[in-house]
Amino acid sequence: MTNSFASDNFAGVHPEVMIAIQKANVGHATAYGADSWTEKSNALFKRVFGPSVESFIVFNGTAANVCTLKHLFSSWQAIICPVSAHIWTDECGAPQANTGCSLLPIVAKNGKIIPDQCELFLHGKGVQHHVQPAAISITQSTELGTVYSVEEIKQLAHFAHKNDLIFHMDGARLCNAAASLKVSLKALTTDLGVDVLSFGGTKNGLMGAEAIVFIKEGLADHFQYVRKQQMQLASKMRFLSAQMVALLEGDLWLRNAFHANAMAKLLETNLRRHCPDLPILYPVESNAVFVQLPSMEVLQKLQKKSFFWIWDHERAVARWMTSWDTEPAFVETFIADLKKFC
Repeated sequence: MTNSFASDNFAGVHPEVMIAIQKANVGHATAYGADSWTEKSNALFKRVFGPSVESFIVFNGTAANVCTLKHLFSSWQAIICPVSAHIWTDECGAPQANTGCSLLPIVAKNGKIIPDQCELFLHGKGVQHHVQPAAISITQSTELGTVYSVEEIKQLAHFAHKNDLIFHMDGARLCNAAASLKVSLKALTTDLGVDVLSFGGTKNGLMGAEAIVFIKEGLADHFQYVRKQQMQLASKMRFLSAQMVALLEGDLWLRNAFHANAMAKLLETNLRRHCPDLPILYPVESNAVFVQLPSMEVLQKLQKKSFFWIWDHERAVARWMTSWDTEPAFVETFIADLKKFC
């Protein structure tokens, strides 16, 4: 498979990241994070998100979400989230299985919840017969490719804190959101009141490295034991940390995300120009395009030419994701095939 719109997880490792791994692969280094690369990674997270943050690297996004929830909440508590959230739809029940917590999903326009919707789940607070809402979790950018504005996040953070809720952000594609809004990572998290962040690297050019960033002071206390117990403490941590250093030390996170977003926009532009009758279901604000095709037959023919995931079998909806390595020529070839099949 040379290229596809299946997922930014399908893309390879960015060459600069691979070089960083190779440079770390010299001699011996203390295991389990007591190495210079991890020290530098921790310092960079403080530089990028604020001096009081505490960061912990894990292997994947599911672990980042689950370990965070496991650490912060008890089984009688619940997390409010959109119905499209990864923790609800795509983690095989891992949050519930590992934490015992309930999830309270909300059907949300374009994948973005608002405070008024969250309010409905607060009526049982203090009532022993009901799970107790303890957090709001949003995804930025969303699983539908949309992006919460700065003001939308600020309002959700204010609502969460006013009601003694932790505000969690699943930032698997946070870099894409920041590139889309043209703001810094800190301006989209710390400055708006996000308490804890799952920071994505794998979808933005890394090789299996994500991080949990505790922004609110005190939340990280004793988390190192949870990470170990949940089997997410890497022995040769330097190779994960070196990747985060490569991503955050310069502007690689932004270059990768900006390019992926630009390729999604190029795909959208070509679709509107050459296939104007095909509905694009959600605003294209990051690196995802959702399209309803005329039939499953058309979808399957196109899928054989270049693999992608079917988002909705009943409505023949395709999800096309662009990546740091998507090439304009591939977009043009894909559109030519689409025109032929339609």
